[in-house]
Amino acid sequence: MEKLTVDIWSDIACPWCYIGKRRLEGALARFDHRDDVEIIWHAFELDPSAPPATGEPTAYVEKLAQKYGTTRVQAEAMIKRVADSAAAEGLDFRFDKIRRGNTFDAHRLIHFAHKHDKQDAMKERLLRAYFTDGANLSDRATLAKLAGEVGLDVDAATAALETNAHAEDVRDDEGAAADLGVTGVPFFVVGGRYGVSGAQPADGLLQVLEKAYRERAPVETALGEGAACGPDGCV
Repeated sequence: MEKLTVDIWSDIACPWCYIGKRRLEGALARFDHRDDVEIIWHAFELDPSAPPATGEPTAYVEKLAQKYGTTRVQAEAMIKRVADSAAAEGLDFRFDKIRRGNTFDAHRLIHFAHKHDKQDAMKERLLRAYFTDGANLSDRATLAKLAGEVGLDVDAATAALETNAHAEDVRDDEGAAADLGVTGVPFFVVGGRYGVSGAQPADGLLQVLEKAYRERAPVETALGEGAACGPDGCV
């Protein structure tokens, strides 16, 4: 029987996507059929028009306040809420080190990694590089180096990044998200039928996994054969 798929749309620059990843992992750790689950990451750019990141950390508080039309104090409170939620999942968010920029090439690299069975490891490394290490993920040399850290061939990753490799895959992901009506991430589709929006708690994700798995599994025989009727009559 085919694996239970969990398709996830997310962006590298989305803090709740990293938190949502950890919560899903928490749910999977308690899921009896973890080995029957396949995770597939899909691209979603929160800001496709974003320029490449610069060499200096982004003034994250100021940018957030400007985006939402809030004061600096309110923006700091928003950041603290996210950082506290991340810490509860064992993540160390360093908003003072983040270098905001275009994530298109990072998404292409995740597709490259998928071809080599390293997609989840690549996604994890990119998220940590962005939110904890303060890496410039608009820089292709940095991306290739990170690819090497998860066991991918650096030269092959470099060659892919220097061409348009997997650009169409990224656009296909974004087109699929539009068709689904996805406007925010993370967005999970479990078993091809249940959509889950946002970084839901692990308990809720576990319930969806269990429901989707039950509905995909063949009916098990609880008792021995008894009297029944079929095309050839009743026995």
